[in-house]
Amino acid sequence: MLVNLKHVLDLAEKGNFCIPAFNVYNMESVMGVIKAAEETKAPIIMQVYPRLMKEETGYYLSPIILAAAKKASVPICFHLDHGPSELETTRSIRYGATGIMLDGSTLPFEENIALTKCVVETCEYVDVQVEGELGHVGTTADKNMDEFTTPEDAKRFVEETGVACLAVAVGTAHGKYSKPPKLDIERIEAIRTATNNTALVLHGGSGVPDEEIKKAVKAGIRKMNFATDICYTFLDSCHEELHNPNRAVAIDNFMKNPIQAVKEFCISRIKLVGADGKA
Repeated sequence: MLVNLKHVLDLAEKGNFCIPAFNVYNMESVMGVIKAAEETKAPIIMQVYPRLMKEETGYYLSPIILAAAKKASVPICFHLDHGPSELETTRSIRYGATGIMLDGSTLPFEENIALTKCVVETCEYVDVQVEGELGHVGTTADKNMDEFTTPEDAKRFVEETGVACLAVAVGTAHGKYSKPPKLDIERIEAIRTATNNTALVLHGGSGVPDEEIKKAVKAGIRKMNFATDICYTFLDSCHEELHNPNRAVAIDNFMKNPIQAVKEFCISRIKLVGADGKA
């Protein structure tokens, strides 16, 4: 069933677990994610990178996500990931998104608050909730990691913007890690306390050691993003199929193993964050 961001976050908070958010890029990745959610009876988020919404891909991909979510027997939120401006956020709402991320983390603090608050107020008209970001979560290619989110800034940001959840910089990055990251668990706990237990989001979940993920969930992470590992899982399976002398020629048959690979990866993350059986 298609639900909004608040619905899945409330489930996570009540059950003391984390909602896995999987980035999807095509029909096959959507199929793999939905199959995993159904099999494990888990509430999940399917999210789309802003580039897809800015380009024509979002126009074609959104109806696929909506059809899969509406058919599913478990709660599914359709979310925009890292929307940098009102262009992507507005277009995503028009395409049916039930959750929005406004990422103003590269802006000065006051400008981040102002833009995020504006998007929150707009989304309230259509019962869509907003994720903000404070403390820029960069990429693994960055030479230096930006300063971590402080509890004091997080408190003010949440109070002034009205976001439903907050992405924080606590030791992760986007992309493939050269060495496993170590999270600042105490900082997560401190931000949770300072923000009156606001749902916190961990970006860059791909490649984070399982024990670190478990600690983060226990400390208050209620949404965790997985994108890079989805891409590698899908493409590695496609590569295997291409080098299989008995591979299928029909594209739908060729894609069966990549879909299965995505499903198996998602099941492993769903169970890791404790979302299985929580639908």
